[in-house]
Amino acid sequence: MAKTTAPLLPATERLLQAFAARLRAARLRRRLTAKQVAQRAGMTPMTLRALERGRPGVTMGAYVGVMQVLGMESDLERLAENDPLGRQLQDAALLRRRRATSPTRPGATATAIVASAPSPRPEQTNTATPRQPTKKKARSSTAGGPLSSDALAELLK
Repeated sequence: MAKTTAPLLPATERLLQAFAARLRAARLRRRLTAKQVAQRAGMTPMTLRALERGRPGVTMGAYVGVMQVLGMESDLERLAENDPLGRQLQDAALLRRRRATSPTRPGATATAIVASAPSPRPEQTNTATPRQPTKKKARSSTAGGPLSSDALAELLK
């Protein structure tokens, strides 16, 4: 039974193919045959051929193996080193946490902090009054598509 891979977005697929082309060019500059690189990387020539064409089913380990054979493994440190969206989300979470624990308004009391704490479950309360359902905030996105980084940051505020 053949393995299936998750489909990539066209832009991501082009990035993968460009990376594969750079690896192939590096191999050719070193005047190494595909058979030599495949053997040294511990893969079949067919896998190397798929790798050099940017096929999404090739494992990350295969790419790393070829980079190691070519002496390019130090380039791995640069992958995903810049993560602006992740840093914005992290900063937003830190700001929200600070606001919840340290009131900045004059005259604010500890009750504001307690009010933001999660309420106990109904089975944990001793009162007989039923809990009122809460309204959930609707997601703001265009035509049900994915959220932009600005919209996501706005939701986290």
